[in-house]
Amino acid sequence: MCGRFALSAPVDTIRRHFHVREEVDLQPRYNIAPGQQVSVVRSGISGSELAMLRWGLIPFWARDTRIGYRLINARAETLEEKPSFRSSFKKYRCLIPADGFYEWKEIPGRKTRLPYFIRLHDGGLFAMAGLWSTWHDKTTGEVIETCTIITTESNIPLAEIHNRMPVILRPGQYGPWLKTQTDTNNLKKMFKPFDAKKLSFHPVSGLCNSPKNNSPECLKEII
Repeated sequence: MCGRFALSAPVDTIRRHFHVREEVDLQPRYNIAPGQQVSVVRSGISGSELAMLRWGLIPFWARDTRIGYRLINARAETLEEKPSFRSSFKKYRCLIPADGFYEWKEIPGRKTRLPYFIRLHDGGLFAMAGLWSTWHDKTTGEVIETCTIITTESNIPLAEIHNRMPVILRPGQYGPWLKTQTDTNNLKKMFKPFDAKKLSFHPVSGLCNSPKNNSPECLKEII
């Protein structure tokens, strides 16, 4: 499961990395939580576009928005089986920029789980594979766009913390992932645990447990 992540890179760095033109006001965020607006990269009319969507996918057929809080993640192994994700996997895929994510580890003798922050060795940007959807409120006419993060089995080092991790895509996979013409069999080949040699992780304080906390202190390593 991926229940928190961070995106603190400057906007220009994000735009260059993902080759998008949109001018958006993105402030550094160190503890992004479900239900909040997150930046995603998706296919637009003239190429890739940067958009803000609510984290927690609401399928187009849902009766109300409450289902979104249960669909913050989508298991890579069952995307084609689950009605909640099947349509989005075929047509509405996105990239979710991040420069780190959190996972929680069970510690014997400890009442609460210990959070860890996971990032690339160089601290750079990466993309988590995601799906998005558009939901129309038939009562008010409101249109809500939402997204979810796809997860897969953890690589061996991370499995000591949690058995799931986000699907992290390499830059060369961004284009095929976003193109609607890409065969789903080729897409599923991307659902491998990310190379452990390119990741680092460290324990952090419990500040990230509350979505009210949003500061670099959330990422600070504890001893």
